[in-house]
Amino acid sequence: MNVLIKPSCAMGEVKAPPSKSMAHRLLICAALSDGVSKIDNIAYSEDILATLDCLKAMGAGISKEETSVTVEGIKNKTIPSTVRYECRESGSTLRFFIGIALAIGNESHFYGTEKLLSRPLSVYEDICREQNIEYRAGDHISIKGNIKPGIYDLPGNISSQFITGLLFGLVLLDKDSQICFNTEIESRSYIDLTLDALSQYEVEVKWTDERTIFIKGGQTYKSRNTVVEGDYSNAAFLDIFNTLGGNVKVTGLRKESLQGDRVYKDLFEQLTKERGTIDICDCPDLGPALMVVAAANKGAVFTGTKRLKIKESDRGSVMCELLSRFGIKTVFEEDCIEVTASALKAPKEPIDTHNDHRIVMAAASLLSVTGGELAGASAVRKSFPDYFEQIKHLNIEVETDGLDK
Repeated sequence: MNVLIKPSCAMGEVKAPPSKSMAHRLLICAALSDGVSKIDNIAYSEDILATLDCLKAMGAGISKEETSVTVEGIKNKTIPSTVRYECRESGSTLRFFIGIALAIGNESHFYGTEKLLSRPLSVYEDICREQNIEYRAGDHISIKGNIKPGIYDLPGNISSQFITGLLFGLVLLDKDSQICFNTEIESRSYIDLTLDALSQYEVEVKWTDERTIFIKGGQTYKSRNTVVEGDYSNAAFLDIFNTLGGNVKVTGLRKESLQGDRVYKDLFEQLTKERGTIDICDCPDLGPALMVVAAANKGAVFTGTKRLKIKESDRGSVMCELLSRFGIKTVFEEDCIEVTASALKAPKEPIDTHNDHRIVMAAASLLSVTGGELAGASAVRKSFPDYFEQIKHLNIEVETDGLDK
């Protein structure tokens, strides 16, 4: 599915899409609760649809409206003895629900794309092995057995998605637990988002020091109505046009948000003023957007890029390949990427997006300067299904070929 973008300057006002990260968390808390909850400001991206499918499979009642979801929790329901979780290509969905399934203890089967199932799951594999829980991996992942309350000693540089999954599950156990990090924590902001969602559903989970989370056992998620805040991660791909000569106002973002990607505004400003070094360990999802801004402005060196390898694509190397198509030189190392600023050149062939939603948006941003064709544009539906409609609203000239709305 191809998209043709003509050179055009973005102008206007646009509302940030709902936070996918918070939507996942709030929907799951509602489904684990003791009653009926309504969650407003929902966008039905592929990842959120995957989570909704898994909630239904688990026994939650799901009623979708245009921009809201009503969820009937499973607290007072009989949970199926065997559950098939269809995770599509959502890493958050897979890792969150494995943690929940381990706490519930039923027989669980997790399905998804080949790429998803190839992403690291060693944290759960190690826990299952240590606690004699059945864990089998092949064309899908099968788990049967209960995790135990207690102390979980984990490295701080693992994906926060594992921590969130464990938090959702450990809350349901009858005794207290702790998660203790034995190294410096990366992506702490995503853990804090989880604690925020849990607190909204009256669940007590807290930091007792810089490396320890205490989880009170035997708690009940309390149903409530809430609203998903705006998403800084995807807002960055709208605000990016301001660094490319545009004049765009992005609304709907919560100033006191706990989202780590809220730093994008400061980082964009830095990149338009000077060539510097930026560590993206705590905001890896901003990597593609930051590299685009660097390429079109002063250049930069990005450190902490190693984790980009295990995203929807090998995102670091893919971004280097992408930028080269626009005449931008890069230096790629294991945990560092250098981007050299230069005049952007129009690519001679359609851009391959490697089925990665953030690569789609990064490429579209650059094409708004040079013009050109984008292949595999439908990958954007993973997180931002109406992205192309939104940038059209901002005066970007977009022609689609077979792109489903």
